[in-house]
Amino acid sequence: MTATGTFPILPGATLGVLGGGQLGRMFVHAAQALGYATAVLDPDPASPAGLVSTHHLRAAYGDGAALERLAQLCAAVTTEFENVPAEALERLARTRPVAPAGASVAVAQDRAAEKAHFVRCGAPVAPHAVIDGDAALAAVDAERLLPGILKTARLGYDGKGQARVGSRAELAAAWERLGRVPCVLEKRLPLAAECSVLVARGRDGAMVHLPVQRNLHRDGILALTEVFEGNVPAAQTQRALQAAQAIARQLDYVGVLCVEFFLLEGGELVVNEMAPRPHNSGHWSQDASDVSQFELQVRCMAGLPLVPPRQLSPAAMLNLLGDLWFDGADADAAPRSPAWDRVLALPGCHLHLYGKAEPKRGRKMGHLNVTGATPEAVRATVRQAAALLGIDAF
Repeated sequence: MTATGTFPILPGATLGVLGGGQLGRMFVHAAQALGYATAVLDPDPASPAGLVSTHHLRAAYGDGAALERLAQLCAAVTTEFENVPAEALERLARTRPVAPAGASVAVAQDRAAEKAHFVRCGAPVAPHAVIDGDAALAAVDAERLLPGILKTARLGYDGKGQARVGSRAELAAAWERLGRVPCVLEKRLPLAAECSVLVARGRDGAMVHLPVQRNLHRDGILALTEVFEGNVPAAQTQRALQAAQAIARQLDYVGVLCVEFFLLEGGELVVNEMAPRPHNSGHWSQDASDVSQFELQVRCMAGLPLVPPRQLSPAAMLNLLGDLWFDGADADAAPRSPAWDRVLALPGCHLHLYGKAEPKRGRKMGHLNVTGATPEAVRATVRQAAALLGIDAF
């Protein structure tokens, strides 16, 4: 049985979030700006969200007493990352409204279940096969699926838990290296670009969305997002929006959902994966939209009206990794602060750092949103900022 609660939940109430990372931190800021108190459940005493929240419950996500306390404090609960135990969300949902629901998060946690959901929705997907044993491995149609990418069905993110394979021998070896856990093999397709769509769906089924975002990844991690009219061809934009909306609708999803797509050479579009939460590629909305993805998250869980966001200017988001705090490849180098003063002297630059105490190579430390009058002006500023920070040119 799921608790439905009384809606809308108005400012002055307390909203909860499972997870204390940067997405939780930005959710907390958005909730507090609207007048809500917040409670974060995260075991890290220095978690970015916990540091700024009204309440911080320092406990494991499956801690029964902590979950009970979170339910006592909060009028509704959300999550900031998809690998939170779905069971914890389901337990909370017995007494409090939870968005997204544990069942939706569980689909996103398993690539095989996720692919099956996309197929049921009629969303375009790459040719693929589930490998969950020796028989499935032997049955792989090499002509149809190789060369491909082998991905663990669970707990893979930012390029982790993946291997490129070009032959049956490479496939078998990669499956061994990944621990013979259930995997999904996807055919490698000729990519022209990547994009993502963020939709927000309310409890009444109402849906709004942010503009389609064009993304660039480096080493499996999002490096740059650009958002302006024409950044993705109109026909592909429409197909991406329709697919994302169908994916959310057929899950009976409540909350903010990101769906990532591959744009193929020749104009086709296929779904890559979904994230049941706000997403790195939507961070630009904090400074270039009248409603950010995090405010949409608050509105969804509180049952507030969903108004279509309006983009205020062309925008880009530059990811800031811990590598920027170090000179060169010296593993023993002491961290030093990047030249934020020089970056902030550039017009339209908006710096967001996540409050993480220790920079580490590959660790997401913040992002830089860039706004401007034209796409060309935004790109020029992004190039200047990247040069100042030591980021390879785009």
